Amino acid sequence: MVKVLFVCLGNICRSPMAEAVFRHHAVQHGIADQLEIDSAGTGHWHVGNLPHNGTLSVLASNGILTNHRARQIHPRDLNHYDYIIVMDRDNKRDVELLGLGAADVRLMMEFGPDSGPDEVPDPYYTGEFGLVFELVEAASLGLITEIKQRLA
Repeated sequence: MVKVLFVCLGNICRSPMAEAVFRHHAVQHGIADQLEIDSAGTGHWHVGNLPHNGTLSVLASNGILTNHRARQIHPRDLNHYDYIIVMDRDNKRDVELLGLGAADVRLMMEFGPDSGPDEVPDPYYTGEFGLVFELVEAASLGLITEIKQRLA
C-alpha cells in the first residue's frame, strides 16, 4: 500500500482537486486498490468544509466527483504517508516546520512536464481553476508513473 497526501493552504482548492484527479487516474491505471489517497491544508480556516465551488465545478466538468471535507495536516501524517505532495514552496516550508518524518515531501509539479511551472498557483485568489486542473492532471500522471514503478 502506497499512501499519498496532497497539501495546500486551506484544503478547499488545489489539494482536494489534486486528490480527486489523482484518484481518478489511479482507477484508470488499475492501482487504486493499492493506494491510500487524501488531502489536507496547512491552515485551519476551512476544516470541515467541502471544496471551493470552483474546484467542484472544474472537477464535475471533467467527469470527476469528490466528497472530500477539508482537514488540517497533523504531525502524525509525516510518518503515516509515503508521499506528501505540496502545491507550492510555502506549503512545503509549512509541512517541514511540523517536524521530520518518513514521508517524501515534494512539490506537485516535480511530477509535471519539464517545461511547466514549478508550483501550482492558488486559484482562491486568481479564479484560475481550469489552469490548476491542467497542472494537477499532468503532474498526477507523472506521479502515477513513479508509483507504478514502486509497486512493480
